[in-house]
Amino acid sequence: MRLVLDWDGTVTVRDSLVEVIHRFGDPALLAELEPRVGNGITLHEEIALEFAAITAPINDVAAWVVEHVEVRDGLHELAEAHRPTVISAGFHELIEPVLAREGVELEVLANRVEETGDGWRVHWRDEVVCTTCGEPCKRGALEGKPYVYVGDGYSDRCAALAAERVFARDGLAAYLERRDVPFEPFETLADVAAALPGSGVVEPPSRSRGRNT
Repeated sequence: MRLVLDWDGTVTVRDSLVEVIHRFGDPALLAELEPRVGNGITLHEEIALEFAAITAPINDVAAWVVEHVEVRDGLHELAEAHRPTVISAGFHELIEPVLAREGVELEVLANRVEETGDGWRVHWRDEVVCTTCGEPCKRGALEGKPYVYVGDGYSDRCAALAAERVFARDGLAAYLERRDVPFEPFETLADVAAALPGSGVVEPPSRSRGRNT
């Protein structure tokens, strides 16, 4: 069974896209748009607008990310034992330098950005509208083989609902709890690694265990 990790807020301690917006973009625009996602605009629309406000060179931003973005404890152990796939609403240009810093090589499914005279332009990995959630999401890229999902936020919701087993924190945990969907809480990737001993993914606890235990 595949192990799939979200990036921002899951592999990273804090959401690196938010950190980049606060450092190089328009935090007021983030505050305006974020509450509207799923209620008038899609996540893709939000991200495109926020990163169009960034004019700094991508290489400069990537260098800042490498210097400042922290990853959660347990990444190296989890990567070595299970070779997870990273799937992200963020960008290869900001993810791969951090993995390189950590000496970790993983498959990454993410978007790309380019510099223009009017700010960054996003090139989406997948723009197919999901028939379940009604907007482009991560679920389509994961269809065809059962998977365990680890995530924390809005972009993880639809993929998490299709997973065989879910580790969740923060907003994703709250969302699944409201829907009475079983999940296992985590704070570090060491927590996830400890629940998946050996070379294979172990069976989850009974789904009658309650919502988040």
